[in-house]
Amino acid sequence: MKNFWQEIKKPIFALAPMEDVTDTVFREIVIEISDPEYLQVLFAEFTSTDGLCHPIGKEKVSHRLRVNSSERELLKKNGIKLVAQIWGGDPEKFHKATKMICEEHDFDGIDINMGCPVRKIVKQAACSELIRFPELAKEIVQATQEASTIPVSVKTRTGIKEHETDTWIADILSTKPAALTLHGRTQKMMSRVSADWEEIAKASQIRKEVSPETTFIGNGDVESVEDGLEKCEEYDVDGVMIGRGIFGNPYIFNKGLVYTSRKQKLKLLLKHTRLYSETWTDEKSFAILKRFFKIYTANFPGASELRHELMQTTCLEDVEKVVGEL
Repeated sequence: MKNFWQEIKKPIFALAPMEDVTDTVFREIVIEISDPEYLQVLFAEFTSTDGLCHPIGKEKVSHRLRVNSSERELLKKNGIKLVAQIWGGDPEKFHKATKMICEEHDFDGIDINMGCPVRKIVKQAACSELIRFPELAKEIVQATQEASTIPVSVKTRTGIKEHETDTWIADILSTKPAALTLHGRTQKMMSRVSADWEEIAKASQIRKEVSPETTFIGNGDVESVEDGLEKCEEYDVDGVMIGRGIFGNPYIFNKGLVYTSRKQKLKLLLKHTRLYSETWTDEKSFAILKRFFKIYTANFPGASELRHELMQTTCLEDVEKVVGEL
């Protein structure tokens, strides 16, 4: 099996999988405005293995794995890898869903979500809740590896209520994943406190002892390329994953300050809205798009007033009218 994690240039910069955020439309926008030297891996939204393994459920969740042809062209042009992320609690369903993804889609890797702390998810004994059940977690990784023709990675946290880095990370690394991304917070911490990069550094040392061939990525509070490069060196990681930081700066995957005019930002907003409307005619609500408006309406005179107007829109035509009046 070809393992791209071993081949791409380090340090690695990746965009985190985010619910109702990292769909094919937003990924395409991010690729277009990023320096490919500092954006090597993208993750799709996390997809339920229960849904993929159910005839009706598959129809409801398959849009999460969609890759537009225009995005595919940009991925190829820039040499960027795209990873599908799946979640659940049943090893057999992980095996079946993985086989399905490998046969029906064209991803470069599969990632297992063992990090999401959202209550409705952990109630299903899935994602970060698997930290409580290390033997089940290992079974899930092994079942996924057995069914996969592409490298299997894991994204997780440091523990449930307290850091359990020593034991938990050693357990999951014993399965020899192609890559491991560690968010430097526990399940209980959510995103309310700063990520603990000392725990990430500790896990990196455990990686060297247990599975040195595993690529190790740190995640949490990375604010820029420069910040990411410093963290890679200081905490001895192979790369960093950026999530919420992109909402403060869509150009975050570029080195140095990137100054953009109001006109440039609004052109990008229109492009995002048009592509979103073309792509999601039925599967996704227009309302989901509104969470992106704040990305493009910041740091220029009149931004807050414009953002307020955009939040009242209900369709592409409304957005074009509001922006056009400027």
